[in-house]
Amino acid sequence: MSEQARVGEVTVRVLDGEATARLEDGLKAVFAEAFAEPPYGEGTVADVDRAFKRFRSQTRKPGFLASVALDPGDQVVGMAYGYPLAATTRWWDTLTGPVADDVRAEDGKRTFGLFELAVRPAWRRRGIATRMHTALTEAVTNERMLLNSRPEATAAQAAYRAWGYRYAGTAIPWEGAAPHHVLVLELRV
Repeated sequence: MSEQARVGEVTVRVLDGEATARLEDGLKAVFAEAFAEPPYGEGTVADVDRAFKRFRSQTRKPGFLASVALDPGDQVVGMAYGYPLAATTRWWDTLTGPVADDVRAEDGKRTFGLFELAVRPAWRRRGIATRMHTALTEAVTNERMLLNSRPEATAAQAAYRAWGYRYAGTAIPWEGAAPHHVLVLELRV
């Protein structure tokens, strides 16, 4: 799969898991730069390795899709990727408060989990994140999209609100993690 759209000097492509796996090194470079900044502080080799520990298995999940931004030399400058949440997902179990059963109900097709969305700092403020997000939401067939975001990541939070996400609760997504806002975007009702 390779839908393309040009954003200035950047090409945005929607890719399946196999094609995305081939870009792993470029995606790691985006992660290292984007998440080295506050509030994350996760740009070390160990941080990147931890974040990509399950990447190869994620790319093989049914329904995996990525939207990547490539510069004119085909270097990855942005990424957004995820896959539909399984009926047995534990994502909702990480919330610190109760979640209504009708909100947390998953069937393997209802919700697309957006696991990463990042743009290299030098490429920000050009609409790249918006274009990648739009390309991904247009490509998925799920009813809604779900993501976790650090509340202190104010630029990201503002973008998510502008794109129509609503707050669903606060989560501690893994042991020792900082609190994250769980945000939901209704795609198809």
